[in-house]
Formats: sequence, structure tokens, C-alpha cells
Amino acid sequence: MPTYVYECSACGVTKEAEQRMSDPPLADCDCGRKGSLKRLIQPAGILFKGSGFHSNDYCSAPSEAQAEPCGPACECSPEASD
Repeated sequence: MPTYVYECSACGVTKEAEQRMSDPPLADCDCGRKGSLKRLIQPAGILFKGSGFHSNDYCSAPSEAQAEPCGPACECSPEASD
């Protein structure tokens, strides 16, 4: 079941509630005010694993071939490509 976060507009208290997606949202706070709870939008915790994802392919440490400078003979110029 998903966990929803609610905030009371009267007292400012934040609380979590496990509810089914089909259940109606909570409306009444424990402080006694009717209709004061509002459901907050929370970011979902997603972790991408496996090959083919940007974090795995591009955020790794550079390999030895990329880390070493190749010197003046390898500069990108038409004369160096001979």
C-alpha cells in the first residue's frame, strides 16, 4: 500500500498514512478541525540499476586511456593526423 503525506492547514502538523489508492483522501486532523488536511506530493524514490542507464554509462571514473594526456603529437590539428 502506498504511504501518503498529509499536512494540516490549521495546526501545521505533518503526518503519514498508509492507504489504498482507491481510498478517499483524509480530511480531518487530530487537532479537531474538520476538512483541514491536504495531501502533499512527495517525490518517488527510484533507483535505476543495470546497463543502459545514464548514471551507469556516463558518471563513472575516467579510464586510464582517457586520463592520460597524449602529448603535443595528439592534438586535434590536421598536421597531427599524419
